[in-house]
Amino acid sequence: MSQEPDENTAAKRGRPRSQAARDAILRAAQDMLVADGLGRLTIEAVAERARVGKPTIYRYWKNAQELAMAALMVGQPSAKPAEPKGASRQRLQQQMENLLNIFASTRGRQIALTMAAADPDSEMAKAFRTRVMLEQREEGRAILAAAEKNGEITLDTDIEIILDMLYAPVFYRLLVGHLPLTPDFGRDVVDSVWRRLEA
Repeated sequence: MSQEPDENTAAKRGRPRSQAARDAILRAAQDMLVADGLGRLTIEAVAERARVGKPTIYRYWKNAQELAMAALMVGQPSAKPAEPKGASRQRLQQQMENLLNIFASTRGRQIALTMAAADPDSEMAKAFRTRVMLEQREEGRAILAAAEKNGEITLDTDIEIILDMLYAPVFYRLLVGHLPLTPDFGRDVVDSVWRRLEA
């Protein structure tokens, strides 16, 4: 005679990912990046420090490199439609400031040094493109779309070129290291691009 599964059994089968576990994993990865550097960060070590199983980590990130990038960028606000009119420019400035602050941190400098020496086809380079560069571009894309909708700017140029104009200078300075990533630099980049879009 068959029985209906009880509520607890059903919950276990469809158990959602635990936000608490995810936060613990990111905190553990952050601590290891600061204390030991990128080279010592492994899935096994993070799992032990966060007191979770390795499968829990693999639900969120494919490898240690993606986890390191997520730990680097954690805490950054996600993009939302800019309201009221005039707020988009400030949102873009804030995003740029957050990005520069992240790479001014100890773990940010460690990532930058590693990336400067990394093979473009390495897992680290792929993780950097996916978890840092592309996510920044998508946030910027959302902000610019909201600005155009509000009548603040006109996107009469390919949006990909505009995003290159915004973020390429940051990553160029980050990886080449010829000049510092200062707050004034970030403001000047955003101001220059914004003036072009207003015109």
